Amino acid sequence: MAEPEPIMAEKEVLPIIVPGYTFATVTDKISAIVLTRKTPRGWYFGLAISFALFMCFLYAVSVLLIKGIGVWGVNIPVGWGFAIVNFVWWIGIGHAGTLISAILLLLKQDWRTSINRFAEAMTLFAVACAGVYPVLHLGRPWLAYWLFPYPNTMSIWPQFRSPLVWDVFAVSTYATVSLMFWFVGLIPDLATLRDRATGKVRKVIYGMLAMGWRGSARHWSRYETMYLLLAGLATPLVVSVHTVVSFDFAISILPGWHTTIFPPYFVAGAIYSGFAMVMTLSIPIRKFYHLEDFITMRHLQNMAKVMLATGLIVAYGYSMEIFMGLLYSGNPHERFQMLNRMTGPYGIFYGALILCNILTPQLMWMRKVRNSVGALFVISIIVNIGMWLERFVIVVVSLHRDFLPSSWGMYSPTRFDWLTYVGTIGLFLTLLFLFLRFLPAISIFEIRTMLPAAEIKEKH
Repeated sequence: MAEPEPIMAEKEVLPIIVPGYTFATVTDKISAIVLTRKTPRGWYFGLAISFALFMCFLYAVSVLLIKGIGVWGVNIPVGWGFAIVNFVWWIGIGHAGTLISAILLLLKQDWRTSINRFAEAMTLFAVACAGVYPVLHLGRPWLAYWLFPYPNTMSIWPQFRSPLVWDVFAVSTYATVSLMFWFVGLIPDLATLRDRATGKVRKVIYGMLAMGWRGSARHWSRYETMYLLLAGLATPLVVSVHTVVSFDFAISILPGWHTTIFPPYFVAGAIYSGFAMVMTLSIPIRKFYHLEDFITMRHLQNMAKVMLATGLIVAYGYSMEIFMGLLYSGNPHERFQMLNRMTGPYGIFYGALILCNILTPQLMWMRKVRNSVGALFVISIIVNIGMWLERFVIVVVSLHRDFLPSSWGMYSPTRFDWLTYVGTIGLFLTLLFLFLRFLPAISIFEIRTMLPAAEIKEKH
């Protein structure tokens, strides 16, 4: 009787980094991207396109400030249009960075080390893009400070029972903690760049940012303590921020919004879209800068598995919305809202989001797909498109037909809506290109800490 073949399914262990690297070669490989004198032409080309898109944003915002939000497509009853759709979409993208850095750090997941740095940077850039929209949507953005409880002679305070005010505190807190977490993690690498830089200007700038880091035992002890404290502080923020964003909708009485499943459903969707964006960025970065030895197939496969898991949670949220709206609630308005999503004027968008968010990612159950870089890249882009469509369906489709048929209306974005949206993508990519050029995209010291463990595993 023949012996059964060994099962290699998920027991096959892929390396975190390709063996053969030493401390010196890791430092040389990553720091050379920043300290090299010759900037690649591809970087200039990408920055030029991104900056051109960012100029579209500045133009659209200038027209908006001069003429008012009437240049947008918002109307009655759709008072929330592209601005809120894109706000929620960008906030969701910003979730993966903190999740990868904080939660996976606390869970001691080694595979985070190669992707956490640019994922954290992506979080900051996405939150910056998201924060623009609520300010512009105020109509009078120069009075945005009214949302903060500052001392004033009239004693006019913000309405603290409004989730819109909760958003201000949640997003600003999330941005602050994420910035601190990102900068603290950069300090040892900034000291490395300071010591290896040749130009005087670079030495001074990196030296100032390194804050006197010398790598002493006292420095490492304080660093690890602060890094863990910030990770513990950032972990509940991952859950709380998008939960508060979901309250913008969930505490209203509008059919399609008034549902208790929104908080966990929004958090899962945010992690879903965030990991999709990390994969969308990591695949071109590893190819352009030849970082396949550090961002290996194990990293891409793990991100695919996280996307698959959170995608199933999102699918469960969709199914519960359909079940509660059509069968269980007994509310004719809820039932009509679900039917309107599926078969109404915007029904094609609902079908597209089901295809993008639920059906297409199921291909990642196959190992052949998870091992294909091209397939993962295409799926990640499809998921990003699908999550944007989800926010469009939640915001616009729920508003355009509410309780009163007499107030029904259609929404169509204007060119200034599109220019603002495309411009924020340009802002995001511009910041990303600058980050890749002047700061290490991969954590040097964390990769170096992986080398002894990798060598021990290889010997045994």
